[in-house]
Amino acid sequence: MTESGQAQKYMKIRLHSLPPVQAIPFDLFVQIGGRRVHYLRAGDKLKAEKIVNFEKKAPEAFYILSADRSRYQNFVRESLVSDTLDTKQKALILRESTMVLVEELFERPDIEVALHDARQVVEDFVAFMESDASAMANLIGLSSHDFYTYNHSLDVSIYSLGLGQAVGFRHADLKELGLGGLFHDIGKRHVPIEIICKNGALTDAEWLQMQKHPQFGLMILNEHNSSENIKACAFEHHESFLGNGYPQKLSAQEIHAMARVVSVADTYDALTTKRSYNEPMMPLDAIALMSGKLAGRYDPEVLRALVEIFQRLKNAA
Repeated sequence: MTESGQAQKYMKIRLHSLPPVQAIPFDLFVQIGGRRVHYLRAGDKLKAEKIVNFEKKAPEAFYILSADRSRYQNFVRESLVSDTLDTKQKALILRESTMVLVEELFERPDIEVALHDARQVVEDFVAFMESDASAMANLIGLSSHDFYTYNHSLDVSIYSLGLGQAVGFRHADLKELGLGGLFHDIGKRHVPIEIICKNGALTDAEWLQMQKHPQFGLMILNEHNSSENIKACAFEHHESFLGNGYPQKLSAQEIHAMARVVSVADTYDALTTKRSYNEPMMPLDAIALMSGKLAGRYDPEVLRALVEIFQRLKNAA
């Protein structure tokens, strides 16, 4: 079978999306020398010591048969309501299982399946937040603090959900907001990878290309019949309350309410994650910068919510 055929037959899943000492209801495979090799039979348990050994060897993923995709998703969902797992374990499973989906959004030529599955994933995030008061703190605590498009998109979705909940968004709107955060940078699919991953500052020409990603995002989401809320998050998250953002130079209330939330989440995550050309800021330093020197760029209500959320987390710690 060709490598492309292999890719179609198998689906990557991340190591920590599988809780240890639970029967796994599907076969697991590992990749060795470009081939998928059977590792664990359906019904067997993945022992904690095996996970530790895998971590030492640094593989991020197992593989399952693509035909088992729904079975895997149901297994994750059942883990999130399990009485045997604590909130931190559930947060890790939810985050890790979602990361592969985000990779598919940016890497696969056909993103229809990932776009469809994202709706259920965000529903799981919202249900998790609403069922456990400590869920958001645990999800925030798992932020990678490395700036990759995948990590960034997932973290922006999580922060947006926390901010949205704090400013009064309800269940249905939270789901839309979570998807808006997850898809906010989807237009970067059409930006050259050399620009996205460049070490150092962009040239003027490269910056102009990067600034097109909101338009590219709107185009992609239009092609897939996304809601106006989600499209606004992709198209308007770089607008500024001052009216000097892009691509439309909207100001204040002209900016969609959900895009205003995603804008704050996007900036906070960008400031606190490590990139090739700068070190991350500490959370409270980033918040001080955003609520001080940069304050005019953001919806004041959302900015206050950001300050309050992290003050609560600091007090709880």
